Amino acid sequence: MSDSKTPTLARIIPTAEKSHPPVYAPELKALLTSSLSRRSKPLSLEHLSFPPTLPIQADPLSQDARLLGPFSKRREVNIRWRYFTTEWKKVHAPLQITVKHREGVDNGTTNAELLDVGVRGLGLQAQGIHEDLEALVGPPEMPTNLTRKESRGAIKVSTEKPPRHPSRWLRRRYQELLGRIPILSLVRHPNDSSQGKYSVSLSQNALAPFLRTSSRRLIELSTLDDREWLALGIRQKSPGRVQS
Repeated sequence: MSDSKTPTLARIIPTAEKSHPPVYAPELKALLTSSLSRRSKPLSLEHLSFPPTLPIQADPLSQDARLLGPFSKRREVNIRWRYFTTEWKKVHAPLQITVKHREGVDNGTTNAELLDVGVRGLGLQAQGIHEDLEALVGPPEMPTNLTRKESRGAIKVSTEKPPRHPSRWLRRRYQELLGRIPILSLVRHPNDSSQGKYSVSLSQNALAPFLRTSSRRLIELSTLDDREWLALGIRQKSPGRVQS
């Protein structure tokens, strides 16, 4: 929730040592402003610099400050820190940080790879816990209507290396767990000298209320029959406008 490399902001009360406003680390700022890692609505960047719980009077250039006078600096310090503490407690914590390169598929999670780009790891960095959860859950949808021969082959393969846990109830519980574990990634360009930008995403195997109707839950059309049923539905919905 804090970063020693982030410079401390100037004191709100010049004579008080503990009147520094809270500093939002880049990782925390990405988690606070994303709906995928929040238990409530995401925050805007304006709220991080000027909390909505802080009266307009705290802005010395506002009309309220000119009419009512300057706002109490001590109250401003308390309000800013109270807002900071309240909001970070609503964040779903990631297990690790992933380094992604825009022009490749190299996703680094080890401490050595993070050290190369000057990024600190989290408490469960490079422990493989997130990868184990995804392997236990498996893909969100599996092919259906297999023939007897295909089913025998699938069972034979599953005995050697199970693609996912056989218990559907347990898979659903871990799918919901993945829906509450954000993936915090540092996206950077290989030729860019800057540190990069943090982004938040969810696992492709996650299950969350807002993902139930998303495109990732739909099965890919793999047979000619599926395409024919889709074309029939389009013709019935929009007569005269048949799309290929």
